[in-house]
Amino acid sequence: MTPPQLPKVITRHRDGRIHAYVIDAGAFEMLEPAAVFQPQAGDEVVASVVRPDRERVVYTTLNRVVCLTGTGDLLWVSDFEPHSDVPHGHQPGCALSLNGRTVWVYRPDAMAERGGGDQWVVYDVDSGAVLGRRELETVGHGAGHHVHPVDGSIYLNIGEGQDGSVILRGTAGPDGEVEFVTYPWSDRCLIDLAPGGEQFMTVDHGQADASFHRHPSGDVLLTLPVEAFGYDPEETFVEWSGGYLTPDTAVVTLGGETEEGEEWFRHHLIDVRTGTISGEMTVEVAHPYDLEPLGDGTWLTDGPVRCSRATETDSVQDDTRMGR
Repeated sequence: MTPPQLPKVITRHRDGRIHAYVIDAGAFEMLEPAAVFQPQAGDEVVASVVRPDRERVVYTTLNRVVCLTGTGDLLWVSDFEPHSDVPHGHQPGCALSLNGRTVWVYRPDAMAERGGGDQWVVYDVDSGAVLGRRELETVGHGAGHHVHPVDGSIYLNIGEGQDGSVILRGTAGPDGEVEFVTYPWSDRCLIDLAPGGEQFMTVDHGQADASFHRHPSGDVLLTLPVEAFGYDPEETFVEWSGGYLTPDTAVVTLGGETEEGEEWFRHHLIDVRTGTISGEMTVEVAHPYDLEPLGDGTWLTDGPVRCSRATETDSVQDDTRMGR
């Protein structure tokens, strides 16, 4: 059973501001921001996180990480030294711990030409003190963080472009000491963690298959190649998207091109208990990365809009009644 969780907070960047949206049981359709935060003057925000109580806001730019209070006052700043004038190709990312006390920041220093490798740094949210630091052997463009919903460990997926993808996991012990583990793959992209935390989903960097792994060992529980879905692997690939729709159901997205050169994609449902491919999920989205499963039977699309099968059905019925 998944333990009770604080409401999930997501952010979007619009008009130079950070918009925070709370996803609770009653929030569906187009979400309205629960709070809007103004970054420091001159800052162009790359990534941001907001604590569920909205009392701490952390964001990264190309050259620093900044923490604001809930009222928008500056709490602390940590600059990435030396300053980089490289304008593209490196996207620092951040994630809050499960308890909201630490923030984990990925620094793509190699691509920023800071004279060293990438770093993964853990800060105390209230003070800005560095609690842990991992010097990495990666040359990443950016990375995605995934917070384990039960034990609070943090997964990091670093994208190195055509060179592959590296997955790490960080844990903070009871004494505050941070430990880091690197998984023995350079060809798998982390897509999502199961809502109960017992497993995680990856997609082959070459897009040949999707796999499901036991947490925290990474042991493979199930692998589904393109052929398992009835497609020709020479013409079809697995998208680096999808995730867990529910604790027992995952979404795997496949794509390709028609003979006329038009791109297509389809969302397939997987029973992760049995490995059974249990049909397709029809969703009105513009591209395969516009669907973000939330693990509770609902998902986000651009907007952000929160949907369920019931709201999707209602939308189709409304369009039909209006003659669309």
